[in-house]
Amino acid sequence: MNYKHLHYFFQVAKRGGVLRASEHLHMSPQTISGQIQLLEEALGTALFSKSGRGLALTETGRLVLGYAESIFSIGAELEEAVRDFPSKSKLLEFRVGVADAVPKTIACRLIEPASKLQEPVRIVCREWKLDTLLGELAMHRLDLVIADAPIPSSVSVRAFNHRLGSCGVSFFAAPSVLAEAGRARFPDCLDGAPMILPAEESAVGKRLRTWLEDSSLNPRVVAACDDSALAKEFGRRGMGIFVGPTVLERDIEKQYGVRAIGATPEVVEEFFAISVERRITHPCVTAITEAARNRLFAEPVRRRGKRSST
Repeated sequence: MNYKHLHYFFQVAKRGGVLRASEHLHMSPQTISGQIQLLEEALGTALFSKSGRGLALTETGRLVLGYAESIFSIGAELEEAVRDFPSKSKLLEFRVGVADAVPKTIACRLIEPASKLQEPVRIVCREWKLDTLLGELAMHRLDLVIADAPIPSSVSVRAFNHRLGSCGVSFFAAPSVLAEAGRARFPDCLDGAPMILPAEESAVGKRLRTWLEDSSLNPRVVAACDDSALAKEFGRRGMGIFVGPTVLERDIEKQYGVRAIGATPEVVEEFFAISVERRITHPCVTAITEAARNRLFAEPVRRRGKRSST
């Protein structure tokens, strides 16, 4: 693709016609029309259609315009970055996306090492669905995506998975739920108990449901939450038993005033850093991956034996 042709197309689309684009670019309308025709031939499709005396974008033209806006926006960012590069006072901006299925405490623990570099860092966080964040990553609007699963096979994005670590899950209950659960030991105390499950679409939600079925446990599902923080808040208020990463067991007990009634290593929560780099070079990403592997997920997990839920 000739990016000069794309630039001419962009100007025509944004300025509403060939004549206005030609005045802005100081070129003849015929030259611009010819350049756009070459772009259409290269792409194998029409980008404009006649609308009265003017032009209207085709459906493909609207698609191309979206990409062109991103391309030229990144180009402007590149020019600004190069101009400001010698400035020692400029902050390093680190743009990270967090998939909404990742527990907030885990996300904070993972990202925190990036704020402790010797050079000043400004962290910009976005939380959204994984496929949306991967699209932002592909457009270089994010430096990293933190997720609870590797890149889905259904998403066509050129990026690389960097496994940060994994852990089992623990089950937590508020005092009021514990009082109603009787004296059954874990995991039998889960059978028939009110439970707040992760969303079915999440990786841990699928594994948890499989484990419950394989263990012949049938809890009474009172809620299914995309947001793990919302599930914990429901659990704190006594709505039901909820799950969380075992590496955060003590933190969750202290923060929400609940008690861990048991844990299983068979339901694994995995966490990944996804970047466009095969070999990690970004200093913030390096700090995150090293801290996750050497500290957060390397900590010995406190093993809980089966015990009474009261």
